[in-house]
Amino acid sequence: MFAYAVRRVLVSIPVLIASTFIVFLVVVNAGDPVANFATSRNPAPTKAAVASFARHIHADQPVVVRYWNWIVGVLHGQWGPSVDPNLDIGHDLFTRFRVTVILVVASMLLALVLAVVFGVYSAVRQYSPSDYVITLAGFLFLSMPVFWFAVLLKQGGIWFNDQTGSAFLGTIGDRSAYLEVDTFGNQLSDRIGHLVLPVITLALVSFASWTRYTRASMLEVLDSDYVRLARAKGIRRRKVLTHHALRTALIPLTTVTALDVASLLGGVVITETIFQWHGMGEMLVDAVTKVDVYRTMAWLLLSAVIVIVFNLIADLLYAVLDPRIRYD
Repeated sequence: MFAYAVRRVLVSIPVLIASTFIVFLVVVNAGDPVANFATSRNPAPTKAAVASFARHIHADQPVVVRYWNWIVGVLHGQWGPSVDPNLDIGHDLFTRFRVTVILVVASMLLALVLAVVFGVYSAVRQYSPSDYVITLAGFLFLSMPVFWFAVLLKQGGIWFNDQTGSAFLGTIGDRSAYLEVDTFGNQLSDRIGHLVLPVITLALVSFASWTRYTRASMLEVLDSDYVRLARAKGIRRRKVLTHHALRTALIPLTTVTALDVASLLGGVVITETIFQWHGMGEMLVDAVTKVDVYRTMAWLLLSAVIVIVFNLIADLLYAVLDPRIRYD
């Protein structure tokens, strides 16, 4: 398995380079930061200042040279210059990443737990009233746009706080600007309160589709010969479900989860914008608005690495879930 993982990483490197180069071309040609600099200042900058700014962001170099210098710089921990001369892209990226990773991990864990529990229950109770309710709820959340659902939950959080006279459900930012009593317990409660609504937003949208995959996979496994044989041998129904059927049924869910990481990151951008989190979502929106090429590329590169890592983890989990799979 270790050799397989190494091969996958080595194969991912040229794919990552090719994809980042294509994206770099798109980002560079998406706008002109030099023109923005020349027209957005009051008073208007001199020609020498504009030329100095162009040299600062490497806009005076050919695209291929800029990309090569950027890749080499990233390997040395240098993420390139920002249109904001006082901003360190690397520090800004990983500071925001720590904020976003909490939201993403919490959302994925909640969505997976809900998908497995309700997907398995729906399959076992096929065509029952509870199966129809879970199916209806899945399609309902699946049809909801992320931005609309996030706004709805935010307004609901504000209403809840007004009705209860508390401020537990945070609707702005990932934490409060200040606490009356700054203790560890209050800090933890404050972080959880700010996590609740964004996590529910992302989790329920993912849960909607993941539940359908779990249900369909579980139904297929329950109808397989080896599950019937296990039941015929007198093995308890719960043990058949947990030890025989569930592990195999989780393989399609593992694949879908890995593939949906990219969509989840897109949802993070929208969710963080609505709840005003200072994470990677806000960073991308700000970078695109300012046509900040290297800051945008830093976000896209880190996102691409995350997607590749999750797909590798999914491949390795196949062997854990199904002992018949071997990576020799």
